[in-house]
Parts: sequence; structure tokens; C-alpha cells
Amino acid sequence: MSLSHPKLLIIQPSHYRSKTDRTIFKTRRRQMVPLALPYLAALTPREWSVTLLDEQLEDINFDTPVDVVALTAWTLHSPRAYDIATEFRRRGVTVIMGGPHVFFYADEAAEYCDAVGVGEAEPIWKTMLEDAAAGRLKKIYRATPLKDLDHLPPPRYDLLDLKKFGPFRTFAVQSSRGCPFVCDFCSERFYLGGRYRWRPVNEMVDEIRRIQDKGSHFFFGESNFGGKKSRAMELMEGLVPLKIRWSTLWSSNLCLDTDFLDLAQKSGVMHVNIGIESIDAETLADMKKGWNKTTRYGEMFENMRRRDISYSLNFIFGYDDEDPDVYRNTLRFLEEHKVPAAYFNILTPTKGTALFNKMLKAGRIIDPEDIDRWPGQVCHIWPRDCTPGQMEQRIQRMYKSFYSMRSIVHRLPFPKSRSDMASWILNMTERRMAFSSTGNNDFDIY
Repeated sequence: MSLSHPKLLIIQPSHYRSKTDRTIFKTRRRQMVPLALPYLAALTPREWSVTLLDEQLEDINFDTPVDVVALTAWTLHSPRAYDIATEFRRRGVTVIMGGPHVFFYADEAAEYCDAVGVGEAEPIWKTMLEDAAAGRLKKIYRATPLKDLDHLPPPRYDLLDLKKFGPFRTFAVQSSRGCPFVCDFCSERFYLGGRYRWRPVNEMVDEIRRIQDKGSHFFFGESNFGGKKSRAMELMEGLVPLKIRWSTLWSSNLCLDTDFLDLAQKSGVMHVNIGIESIDAETLADMKKGWNKTTRYGEMFENMRRRDISYSLNFIFGYDDEDPDVYRNTLRFLEEHKVPAAYFNILTPTKGTALFNKMLKAGRIIDPEDIDRWPGQVCHIWPRDCTPGQMEQRIQRMYKSFYSMRSIVHRLPFPKSRSDMASWILNMTERRMAFSSTGNNDFDIY
């Protein structure tokens, strides 16, 4: 079989609300304009007719006339992605699948699809589509990581209905892949190609300039925006004339670099997420993140505050050497420093990491095949000093305490700037989720 003018439907699946509640998570609008869908469309040969579907915003018509369905999924989406694949294949439609989930679960995903792509899309996407059109698909395509990120095509935002993303939409963009650090819990450096690579500054600036008329807020969705400081500063210099507002993730050491922060402020940074993970130096050493300097956290926060840069902190709980009072002490620490926002996470040994291998060998993982498949704060390990259920309750209590109105009013200044307003909006959003019946179930995937 050979297709002359093939039709391709690229789907970003939503997720089920829980393991027992198979209701599909839906929203009427999203703030984040995703990158994966329009970027895969940009990689697609022009002879293909391409339709993009974000299931969080749209329902799927399984009877739509289409030749190939492509699914891109994180592990959170995998149960729903498998159900989607099954429905289309039942109707005789060819289904292919890729994304971070497939990198770690290729054989499993291949059971539900006609073919899967493992690794970065650029080296294998065109070949997979050509083979699908010619009726000669292999079961698994494995990509060789790109040597560099030069000359990547601009995302096809023209294929998205941007009205569904609201007036204050944020465009997800990506200026680098990978991370120079080797934290024991992190799997991103594996499926993002291992080596830290970055896009040419002129290409990144041009890409943003082309879509400025569609929105002026951008999120650099990458592991570490400042993985190579000199290149990050060159990019920020290029952002200054664009007069955009942007947010990202970067490592804690950059919060001690005043030149870096000054340029970030000048270029329009509005919010930064920082993985400090713990206030305890021994715990940080255990997770191979000893370069986070606990004695300088206060200095970091003050540097951000002076420049009116909103920020949020990531924490991980569940390491064996934690002090029993770490939960109470962390909340006290955050309130003392008036930290704008924080996320509290249960230690999760993601497949592929050194942590996973260590905990699996020790028999500490409850179900190795169930990790990350369901939303919310789920404990997948046997903690040292409590039950999995008690660990989940501890994290829920932290969220409710930190995002109580008393805490919010104490931590946040009266909103006089955009960054202040960003912190207030973030806190009210997290408060709503913390006190909802389903907990932290809302995700904005890019």
C-alpha cells in the first residue's frame, strides 16, 4: 500500500484523573501554547496534510478520515494514549507514537502501536512517515542524538487555534536540550540526548520575533536555561530589543551571579523555577546535588527580590537521611524568607535513573511499572520512616499550609509590579488545587 496525499493527525493526549477515575482531564482554555504539536508539524514533509489536536482542549473523533495518527506522550499520558491508539487501530488507522514515555517504555508502547520512535524526533520522524505511507513500518525506530541544534524549523503555530489559549497566552519555546548536571533523580538528560546542546542565538531570536504578534509571553521549556552561562547571556542580550516577558528554569548557582541576574531582568524575565530540592546539605549530597549551597539560599532569594524577579522552588521529600522535622522546618524556612511559591514532591525513582536502579535492587519500589502514570502526589516507594499513605498526607498538609491565605498574605507583597502579580496568580492557582478534592491534578504540558 502506498499513499499519495496522506493525512496525518498529531495528538497530544490528555490524562485520566486517577487510577480509579477514568474521567479525561479537560479544560476550556490553556495558558501554555504547546511546542510539541506545532514542532512535529514543522518536521512533517509538505506532501502530508497535517491536523493538530490537543485533547485537553478538544474531543477526539475516532471516525475522522485520516491515514496516520501520531501520539506524543509523557508517562502521565500513557494510559490514555494507549486507549486512543487502540481505538484508531480498531478502525484500521496506522498509529505511531513517540515522546519521553516511549524512550523508557518502548517495548510496552510498541504493543499498542504500529511503530514507536525512541529519542529525538528530528533523525527519525520523516523516515517513519515515509515508511507509514509506503506500508513498510518497522516496530521500533531509534534516533541517534543530534550533534547540535542548528537550523531547526520554526513551529507551525498556524495549525493551532490560538483563541483556545486565551488572551494572556504563553508560548513554549526551547533554546537548549539536556543539562550539565547529573542529579540522581532526574531522567531528562537521558531522553533529551544526554549532552547539553543549545540553539544558535540568532535562530532563537528570529523564532520569537516571528510570533511576537501572537503573544508577548514566552516560556523557555528546558532543563536548565543557563546550562552554559556565556551562551545564555548572549541569548538574553538578543532578547532585550524584543521587549518580551519570559519565564524559565535555571539552577540555583545562577541566582548568585549578579551580572547574569541584571541581564535577565533587563531582557524581561518574569518568573524562574529553581530546583533547590532540600534545605539539608546531607540530603543534597545524597541526591548528587551538593552544588546547591544551603548557606547561601537567603542571598539567592534577596538577589531575586531586589530585581523584582518572581520565582518558585522545587522540593523533594523521601530521602533516607532526612531529618524527621524536615517538613516543618521547610515550611518555616519558606515563610521566614517569604518565598513567593514552592512545589513539594515525593521522591520518585523514574525509570532509567541511577536512583531507580538502586531502589529497585533494594526492593523499595512498590510497583516499578506504575511510576508517573497518574496525576497528583503519589508515593511509589516504601519510605524509611512512614507508610506510602502517610508520605502522601505529609505532602498534602505542606501544600495546604503553604498555600493557606494566612501564609500567602504573609509571604507576598501587595501587587505593585508584573512579577508581584505573577506570584499572586500562581499562589491562588496552587491554593485552588491544594484545597480541591482531587489535589494537584492540573498540568500544563509543553
